[in-house]
Amino acid sequence: MEVPVIERIALVTDFGAGPYLGQMQAALDASLPDHAVIDLVHDLPPFRPDLAAYLLPALARDMPPRTLYLCVVDPGVGGARDGVIARVGEDWFVAPDNGLLAPHLMAGAGQCWRIGWLPSRRSATFHGRDWFLPVAARLCRGEDVGATRLDRPVGHDWPKTLDRVLYADHYGNLMTGLRPVGHAQSLRVGERLLPWARTFCAVEPGEAFWYENALGLVEIAVNQGRADGALGLVPGDPVGPFIMPG
Repeated sequence: MEVPVIERIALVTDFGAGPYLGQMQAALDASLPDHAVIDLVHDLPPFRPDLAAYLLPALARDMPPRTLYLCVVDPGVGGARDGVIARVGEDWFVAPDNGLLAPHLMAGAGQCWRIGWLPSRRSATFHGRDWFLPVAARLCRGEDVGATRLDRPVGHDWPKTLDRVLYADHYGNLMTGLRPVGHAQSLRVGERLLPWARTFCAVEPGEAFWYENALGLVEIAVNQGRADGALGLVPGDPVGPFIMPG
């Protein structure tokens, strides 16, 4: 594995508000004072690496290159799962081997390695701070992490897209794991068919629709309203298929 060129660290977690994020930031500042630390997202659906996995490629798509994504959605912390390092283009990723990186590796023809190095001290339940973060720091410094090639990480056989809600944002808009396939089509959500619109102002206030969001995903919204409440959807709920009107 070559020595990475890394200019910044982007944190991707399901930690939410609380002390865990602050401890990660403090540890990164102490370990890598010359690297910027970006809080990319911390309100991913808890315990759902299967959903976060399909959001991660979209989040990384328009980010500056040479970013290391420190990704911690880890319901199996302390268990038998491995830790992994991946490279996609000029970007690097550190995460548990629970499928979190699989769709991005498939989409970007990336490479993956199993982490062999372990710190001398680590808690049983906070591997984000005590294992994955030190690995990220060692990568940035060009130090050995005991990496061995991994050709079949968890999730290598998952589908390329996911017909489920991945994430609900501050406004109640719902990002899905689908990619647009044609703007003439309606999207089935439960018993409803939602039309496509290019943007919010193209529909009346209170009207539900789908659109291609700034990350390239199919997103469900209600103009000046909350799609999660209006449609009764939460992350993990199924959406689709697309239907041609007729």
